[in-house]
Formats: sequence, structure tokens, C-alpha cells
Amino acid sequence: MKKIIECVPNFSEGRDQKIIDAISDAIKSVDGVTLLNVDPGKSTNRTVYTFVGDENSIIEAALASAKVAYKLIDMRKHHGEHPRIGALDVCPFVPVANVTMEECVEISKKFAERAAKELGVPMYLYEHSQTRDYRRKLPQIRKGEYEGLPEKIKLDEWKPDYGPAEFVPTWGATVTGARFFLLAFNVNILGTSNQAHRIALNLREIGRGPNEPGRFKELKGIGWYVDEYNMAQCSFNLNNYHVTSLHEVFEAVKEEAAAIKVGVAGSEIVGLVPLEPMLKAAEYYIEKENLFILDEKQKIQLVIDRLGLNSVSQFKPEERIIDYIIRETPKEPLANMSTRGFIEAINARTSAPGGGSASAAIAAIGAGLGSMVAKLTYGVRKFEEHEMALRKVIPVLHKAAQDLIPMIDADTNAFNDFVDASRLPQKTEAEKNIRFEKMQAGLKKAIEIPLTTMKIGDSAWDAMVEAAKIGNIASKSDIQVGARALELGIWGAWKNVLINMKDIQDAEFVAKITKEADDIRLRADKKSKEILEILESVVELNTKKQ
Repeated sequence: MKKIIECVPNFSEGRDQKIIDAISDAIKSVDGVTLLNVDPGKSTNRTVYTFVGDENSIIEAALASAKVAYKLIDMRKHHGEHPRIGALDVCPFVPVANVTMEECVEISKKFAERAAKELGVPMYLYEHSQTRDYRRKLPQIRKGEYEGLPEKIKLDEWKPDYGPAEFVPTWGATVTGARFFLLAFNVNILGTSNQAHRIALNLREIGRGPNEPGRFKELKGIGWYVDEYNMAQCSFNLNNYHVTSLHEVFEAVKEEAAAIKVGVAGSEIVGLVPLEPMLKAAEYYIEKENLFILDEKQKIQLVIDRLGLNSVSQFKPEERIIDYIIRETPKEPLANMSTRGFIEAINARTSAPGGGSASAAIAAIGAGLGSMVAKLTYGVRKFEEHEMALRKVIPVLHKAAQDLIPMIDADTNAFNDFVDASRLPQKTEAEKNIRFEKMQAGLKKAIEIPLTTMKIGDSAWDAMVEAAKIGNIASKSDIQVGARALELGIWGAWKNVLINMKDIQDAEFVAKITKEADDIRLRADKKSKEILEILESVVELNTKKQ
């Protein structure tokens, strides 16, 4: 899956719109990067940019913005309320999706090394990228600020991690590193600023001091009053939502507020939020309230309601959740076709899409029909006794149907890879060897895809059997068609495995995969018959009761 890294550079310019826009344009000019937010502050004379990209584009965008700042920002003329040490004051890299903190550490070091070399400026590492405790935190490095840097940089203990140990008057120095995603989260209190601060002191990690620590690790907090909201707020920074989560903080505020008889009126997330902590909160409330929700949109709506995220301003998931902002539409031309279009594509005088894609589609329809029957049974009064069983069945069938859809295109793509390999030149012995190796790899991929289709379909059988036992018998034909379709989809995928196996030279691979595929095919035949027999016995039983 695609790696997503967030970069949040803070530039020491918040008043000159031309400079602010020039830095924005530099970031947007890099392919693979999405600029999410630009937040200038006139009093602080500082602008915070938020953009995301992969491990390569994120570095290029950070460098592009730094180069523009180097040309346009002169720290000798800078004044503002916010602490700062340089033109590009701080440039953190944050793991968002499918990337580790260690990878972000390496990204920050690559950025620091290149910026130091290409711009000739001092670069300091902080947070996870820094190994020395005395200079790991931003305030430690910033102490003395830009004005104190000319003398500080001369000290051995404050030699930059990259770049010259010399004061660059127009630039100052830059702090960069990898840190976790910081969530700014405010909980609204129908009380005073003192009451809000009292609650925040009880919850934040440092509490009221060394002898009175708070309830939660990696949590900072204060209380204040917001005139425009006519409410007080407990204002928190969650430094690591894996350690302390949104819902934990919100529920704790409710507990603390109830103890001093103060009302809580929702909350707000400041800025952007990853999808992960939202889904984590959803699972908490689903379990707490014994709810049954599969749809992701409904899960997000549940969190918006339970945390009261619309209390101050409307929380629009598509504009506030990073994963949604940058989400790309899956490149699945076959799966995204109309039914007519897909059938016509198969009907065309081309070898792909063919039996493999058709088998995946048929299997998906089979699992989908089983899921449909279970969902139509769930919540019906006469079937309440089966509610808990259906809660186990529905997610399995729902997931199998969803997971089979991408296999429609995957099968065709695998075939195309093999065809491309077969067209490679073979004039010399070296070319023949390369062509042979790539064709063998293409064949194995062409086998692994339908085998994956078989495995996904196979995962649905126990749930299909249970759906046949407890599902609404009025949907008998739907589950019958579902069982036969799932069986046929697996059978078709099995045939695609076998037809590609004959040209594989790896005997061990052939033996292993053939046995695995045969076992799944035989189980499909057995389970399909079992479901049909169950349905007939259920009908017979209902007839006798009548």
C-alpha cells in the first residue's frame, strides 16, 4: 500500500502574502505531494504549512519550499511573538499511513543532509531523529532563539548535526526530525476557565507537578475561556494517540466534569486528523454500547455524534480526515464498469478480461448474496434469537465480497504482465534467460492471483453455511444462488491455476500450489452441497410446522 508521510514546516513569515504564496507554489509544484493546509499568523509572523506525500516526494517538496524561503526570507528583519531560530524554523516529518517512525527518521536525515549541502545552512535534528537527550526537544534547541544563535552555534555541544557550525545571518538554523502525529483536541465545558483548567490538570501527564501526576501519558493540557464560543475549554495536545486516545480523553473529561457538577458540550479537533484514531474511537463506542456497525461512514458519524464534534463548527470528514483528503480512487477499470460494460468487455474479441476475472466477479456475487440474506435477516423481530450469530456471520461475508472485487482487475493485470514478458527480445542467450525468468515470474503471478481468489472465497463457507441455517427462508433462492455462484467462482479460479501450472519449471512450487488449490476446490464442492441440503431440510421443516 502507498506510504503517506506528513510534513509540517513552520516558516518565519506570516505577513507578506507574496512570500507565503511563493512557498505554497513551491510545495505544489512537486509531483506526488498534496498541500493540505496553509495557516499564516500575523502576530506570530509565522506560517505553518501541512502537506503529504511519499518518501521521495515529501523530501523534494520540503527542499523546494526551503529554497524559496532561502531566497525570500531575511531573518535579520524578522520579529514576531512566536519563538524561532531560523527562516525555516522547524520541519517535522510525521508517519501517517503504511510508514514507520524509523523510516521518517531516515527521511528527516536525508532532508537535513541535502538542505545543509544545497543551501549551506545549519541543520539540527530533534525528537525521534536525535540521539542526544539534551537536544532532543524543540525548546532545548530553540533556547536563546535566533538572537542567541551566533554564540550558541560556536559551542561544541551545539554543533549542528548537518551543515556548517557557522551563523548564517539571513537564515539562522533549521530544526528537523521525525515525530508522531500531534492531535490538538478541545473539550467544551459549560463552566469557568478555572474549572476547565482544573480538569486539564487532573488529566495531563505532568498533572499539578512531580508529586501529583495526571491520569494520561503523552497528554498536555490547559484550561481557558473562549469568548466567541461563550464556553470554557479543556485544551489538549495528544502527543501520541496510540498511548492516549481521543475517546479516552473525552470520556475522562466527562467524568471529571460530573464530579464537580459541570456540563460538557461536545468537542473540537483543531486542524486535521488521521483516520486511525477516529476508527479507534468508533470501535470503543461500538463495543461499549453493543452496536453493530460495518459501514465506515457510519462509524465516523458515530464518533462525530459521541464526541460532539459538530458543537463548535461542522466536522466534515472529507475535509478533516487526512486519509480521505488524499485518498485516490482505486485503479480498477473492470470493477468500476457497469454490468453491461463488463459483460461486453468479456464478450469482445480479446483474451482479457477472461475466465479469471469472470470467476472473481462470480465469487464476489456469491459471497455478496450470502451477505445480503444475513443482513436482511438481522434486525427482523422474528429472528431476534439469531442476532448474535448474525453479528458474526455478516462481517465475514461482507469482507469476502469486498475483498473479491479487486481480484477482478488483478487477474487481468497478471495476465497482461505475462504477455508483456513473452514479447521481450530473445536474440541472444542473455536475452533468452531474462525472458524466461520474467515469463516464469509472470506465470507464478498469474497463478497466485486466482489462488488468492480461491482463498478469499474459501474463507466465506462457514459463514454461508450458518446463513443458510438461520437466514430468512423467504430468501432461500438467494442463498442457493449465492452458494452455487461462490462454488463456481472458486472452480473457475481453480481452472485458471491449473492452466498456468503446466509451463512452470519449479516442481516444488507446482506440487505445493496444486495440492492447496485442489483442497479448496473440493471443499467448495462439499460446502455448496451442504448448503443446498440445509435449505431443503429447512423448507421441509417449515412445511411440516404449517
